[in-house]
Formats: sequence, structure tokens, C-alpha cells
Amino acid sequence: MSTPTTRRSLREQAALSGAPAMAPAPAAPRRRGGVGRMLGDLALWIAAVAGVVCIVLVILAMTANITLIMFRTGSMSPTIPAGSVAVVQRVEAAQVQVGDVVTVDREGELPVTHRVTAIEPGASDAERVITMRGDANATDDPFPYPVTSVRTVLFSIPGIASVIVGMGDPWVLGGLTAGATVLVIWAFWPRSGSAASRRQDGVV
Repeated sequence: MSTPTTRRSLREQAALSGAPAMAPAPAAPRRRGGVGRMLGDLALWIAAVAGVVCIVLVILAMTANITLIMFRTGSMSPTIPAGSVAVVQRVEAAQVQVGDVVTVDREGELPVTHRVTAIEPGASDAERVITMRGDANATDDPFPYPVTSVRTVLFSIPGIASVIVGMGDPWVLGGLTAGATVLVIWAFWPRSGSAASRRQDGVV
């Protein structure tokens, strides 16, 4: 019956034969980072997603006439409550239908966003005269609106208008820029122990 070979027996055989003993394999370097590393990576992903969203919005604004509007009042409640942000697309007046929620630009006044209740022909083929009413209002708006184009609401997100307004504050923008800079520097800063691990691997 043969004796099982062990590391000790191999070392004894090497010592008797004069051969150098086998050096134990270096332990693999431990990965560092922990919770801080995970939180940093998460913050980087969030910043990257936010950057992609901004790029997409710019592209849509330039190619598809899609922009954002904010609702300061509750005239469209409960469909679109105050503090909501809506994604709108500019279309020709001929495409508007009764029941659509549209934004009409008014010269010298703030735009109004209400639901279309009636449509009449205008002074030209491209013009329409539309009557609108807010969902929270009991009567139509005082005057109809002659328009050649409007911004129709595609969908809305409640409660984020204050966030977008806050993002436009110079102090907030400065803080976000500084935070993003710190994240990028932290992500690419050499980790401690990396040089030692390279030396252990034989890499200079």
C-alpha cells in the first residue's frame, strides 16, 4: 500500500535530494473598497444616467420639437396637478383634436395649458380657432385661441417641477459640478496596494 503524498513529504524529499523546496504560491491580493466603493459606483451610474437623459432631451428638442413644461397652478387637476412636469411636442393646429391637452403660446402673456373642447376653422388653411378649458374649471376659457401650431402634452410626471427649478439654481449647479468632479477623480485615483500587487505579480 503506497503512502499518500503530502507537502511535508515533498519538502523532506527535496531536502534529501538537495533540490530547492517549492515556494508557496503568493496569496491573491484582497479586493478593497467595500461599501464606500459600492456607493461611489452607484453615484457614478446615477450621474451617467442623468447625463444620458439630458443628451436625449437635447436631441429630441432639436429633432422632434419635444420639450418640457412645468405646471405652477392646479387648473388641470386632478389629471395634471400643480408641480407636475409635462413632456410636450409641437404639432400643427390641423392635427389637434377635441379632448387633447395642449399648450398655447400667448404674446405678452404666459402660455396656457388646457384641454381642447371645440375646434373651428381659422382665417387660413393652417389656422384653427380652439376653445379650451382646464379640467378643474367649471367653464371654458374666456376667449378662443387662433393658432397655427400648439404644443400637445404627451405625458406628465407629478411632483418634480420643484426639483427641476432647484436644479437651475447657480449654487445647486455649482455643487453638482463639484460633486461630479470629485466622483470622477475618486473613480480614477490609483488604489492603495495596486503597486504592491503588481510587484508580487512580477509586473514593473
